[in-house]
Amino acid sequence: MRVVVAPDCFTGTLTAAEAAEAIAAGWLARAPGDELIKRPLADGGPGFIDVLHAALGGIRHSLRVSGPLGNSVTAEWLEHDGTAYLESAQAVGLHLVERADRAAGCLRTGSRGVGELLLAAKEAGAHTAVVGLGGSASTDGGAGMLAALGAAPLDADGAELGSGGAALADCARLAGPAPAGALPVLGMRLVLASDVENPLLGTHGAAQVFGPQKGADAEAVERLEVGLTRYAEVLAAAGAQVQDRAGAGAAGGLGAGLLALGADRISGAAFVRERTGLDAELTKAELVLTGEGSFDWQSLRGKLITAVAAGAAERGVPCLVLAGQVSVGRREAGAVGVDTAYAVAEHAGSAEAALADPVGTLRALAGDVAGQWSREADR
Repeated sequence: MRVVVAPDCFTGTLTAAEAAEAIAAGWLARAPGDELIKRPLADGGPGFIDVLHAALGGIRHSLRVSGPLGNSVTAEWLEHDGTAYLESAQAVGLHLVERADRAAGCLRTGSRGVGELLLAAKEAGAHTAVVGLGGSASTDGGAGMLAALGAAPLDADGAELGSGGAALADCARLAGPAPAGALPVLGMRLVLASDVENPLLGTHGAAQVFGPQKGADAEAVERLEVGLTRYAEVLAAAGAQVQDRAGAGAAGGLGAGLLALGADRISGAAFVRERTGLDAELTKAELVLTGEGSFDWQSLRGKLITAVAAGAAERGVPCLVLAGQVSVGRREAGAVGVDTAYAVAEHAGSAEAALADPVGTLRALAGDVAGQWSREADR
């Protein structure tokens, strides 16, 4: 039996490659006669560079950039055939902020490091930059990124604002030659790769949907929304009406900043599918296994699992999800092409048990699923 193993990362516990290895090992322990093809994936968030480097090769560049709280962090970008691949989480990822610091820091986390990565890619001669969005700690609409590129948000007196989304409530214009502020021209094509379709503002926007995941309580969410609303008005005055565009709310609104710079938006999952040769493998597969840390309602909004499941469904191949936790109903899962979803936490007895041994519990689940689905399984 030919089985394709194509998971995303299990955020905070396993990389996509580690998850693929664990699933494959557990499956083969129960069904050693099966052929497993491992294709770890990413949708623009953590693991984006690792997955593309494994598929494409290229040169990995490492440099020190500004982290989400202004501290210096090490981030990488990938150079391949004149294109720079950037992963926003490398510079401003939520994993770079200690859990105990997130509530206090969520109002001032910024995206400056992404702008510094873009400048490094430009200086290296890249003609295109593909920026993977996801897993960010910031909710500043990409204002920090613009500041690194020479278009810092300014207050009414012309002073540069502090970092973070809350400070944007005092934004009057962007630094630049035009009175209303001007957006920089990087001189290279920009592409944002994300499967989050959320707009910048409102009930489905960056602050209200993703703010709580980054430590924001109700009051902080309101302050971030006020800041982003004012920032959107300033972007519009600078010639960029982006607040309602799909993907503007990705990575704490970093999508809005990139769209304001003229970036094209693509599906991160579809992009990685194509670059890693997953579609060709799906055509030859008899079963597909995918997964992520939490299979929830956000997974159904065009994220990686739905892209994999859709590709499998187009070819009439069953698709199973092995996730840390599952909160999607059978009917909703079936609507996106998932035959059955299995939760590691449920199989292990609790979320705590799953987190205590993420590799072992995922392997154990994969073995039991193989017993149900593989023709070669030792029953």
